[in-house]
Amino acid sequence: MNILKKDFHFFIVTKKQIMIAIAAVLSVVTLTVCTQIAFAGNERKLPIYGVETDKKRIAISFDAAWGADDTPTLIDILKKYDVPATFFVVGAWVDKYPDCVRALSNAGHQVQNHSNTHPYLTSLPKTKMIDEINSCNEKIKAITGVAPTLLRPPYGDYDNVVIEAVEECGMKTIQWSVDSLDWKENATADSIYNRVVGKVQNGSIVLFHNDADHTPEALPRILETLKGEGYEFVFINDLIYKENYEIKPDGTQYKIESDG
Repeated sequence: MNILKKDFHFFIVTKKQIMIAIAAVLSVVTLTVCTQIAFAGNERKLPIYGVETDKKRIAISFDAAWGADDTPTLIDILKKYDVPATFFVVGAWVDKYPDCVRALSNAGHQVQNHSNTHPYLTSLPKTKMIDEINSCNEKIKAITGVAPTLLRPPYGDYDNVVIEAVEECGMKTIQWSVDSLDWKENATADSIYNRVVGKVQNGSIVLFHNDADHTPEALPRILETLKGEGYEFVFINDLIYKENYEIKPDGTQYKIESDG
């Protein structure tokens, strides 16, 4: 009898353990599913860093936030090599250098949005982000007659809310796939040249700055080399896809072929 009691007791405990284990597994599964649903509802949004294309097309861009001394020289170089460029300008820079904005537009380059005051946009509430975007757009349009359609966040700083704010303004968020690093103190014309030429590929978006010390020296050789390699220079607006596209985790935009 004692043995039977002992065995019976053992059976009851084992069943309880099984029930606890099942409950634990169900809890884990439920948590996992809820986590996946939450993640799916907060999918990471990405800006466009570059474009997947078979064509040898690239876009060069300049950020303008501080000085403007080299801007006329850059315009002359781009004209000499018949290269269109996209300039992302800050609203405060527009206020300070309206003649440069006008000169860029008159030279046939596209002037796009780099925020109004160059803040870390992720530190602002969405309403302030939209204010930054719209204020800069209005200043650019007042001079060029054309409203920007692209925004490059200052410092490359973005999150989902930034991209949502840009989208709500009817614009696209643009980064870069090739950074010239022309802003660094130890940059030289050779280092800028080697970095750009060594990294460019089909669909690249190249980042320069309008007031970097050695960019005017490096730019002619870069343009000559890339043209010699068969690259066509286009505006970012003409490089990117406007519809039926997705963006890879590395920021590369690619075309989705429609079934129809």
